[in-house]
Amino acid sequence: MTMKKMTESKLASMKRMCNEAGIIGALAIDQRGSLKKMIESASASEVGEEAIISFKEIVSRELTPYASAILLDPEYGLPAAKVRDKEAGLLVAYEKTGYDASQPGRLPDLLSEWSVKRLKEAGADAVKFLLYYDVDEHNVINEQKHAFIERIGSECETEGLPFFLELVSYDAVITDGSSKEYAKIKPHKVIEMMKEFGKPRYNVDVLKVEVPVNMSFVEGFGEETCYSKEMAQQLFKEQSEATDLPFIFLSAGVSSELFQKTLYFAKEAGSTFNGVLCGRATWKDGVIPFAQNGKTAAEHWMKTVGKENIESLNQVLKETATPWMDR
Repeated sequence: MTMKKMTESKLASMKRMCNEAGIIGALAIDQRGSLKKMIESASASEVGEEAIISFKEIVSRELTPYASAILLDPEYGLPAAKVRDKEAGLLVAYEKTGYDASQPGRLPDLLSEWSVKRLKEAGADAVKFLLYYDVDEHNVINEQKHAFIERIGSECETEGLPFFLELVSYDAVITDGSSKEYAKIKPHKVIEMMKEFGKPRYNVDVLKVEVPVNMSFVEGFGEETCYSKEMAQQLFKEQSEATDLPFIFLSAGVSSELFQKTLYFAKEAGSTFNGVLCGRATWKDGVIPFAQNGKTAAEHWMKTVGKENIESLNQVLKETATPWMDR
């Protein structure tokens, strides 16, 4: 596999994204529509954009002192970027939230009023783009996605900003991604898409990826078993060897406890992952006090439970993750 040389500009930005040990322990709160639904569900009433902005500000102000960086969106997240800890790097999302479910292929789209240049001018140290990808989907669809990512990679190269590509697998036929049926093919989906987008032509600097298995179906983790412990460990190892690029795990909305157990499992399997971009596993339970009792209650939750979540995750990363420069 061809190694990719990083420019000095990107290297300087990458150093702002990680801690002194070279581990990326980043906090993610770039959710938009889904965060609005979470707040509305907890409050049982409709909320405006002010509530979304306010919650992001609270998370950023209270938790970035314990994170190496924060991922935010330019639509609601820029006020939160301004109140983050001055040592925390800023990763900004470039994609439109969600996808058009009426069309096949979960095709990606960009925020129409933004460019990598504009994200850089807004203070971004790095750019993140989320791509839904099914390695087995029709070539007509996947070639569109390949060209799309090539364009973003070229933009990031021109502006000298690291390109974080978040890959979320799916199957065009199996609609339930949490099912045992999908769990059986998930490793193939995750590993093969990492091989594809690890190619130098895309100019990706860091892959943000799912773990290669559904941990709920791993022996010893869930009631039903789809993978033995040994099989799951082998799949984590295969994933780690699928690319030369640095890669970090996303939490995919699982509990903080399960996510941390998963990181220990990955380490035991021989995975040389380089950190995490952890969102809901850190802060999602803080939505209820915010929605029901306001800002002060949410701030208290972040200062106590939220802080404990992120500090315990940082300890796990010390024991499990590998410096990104090693890759």
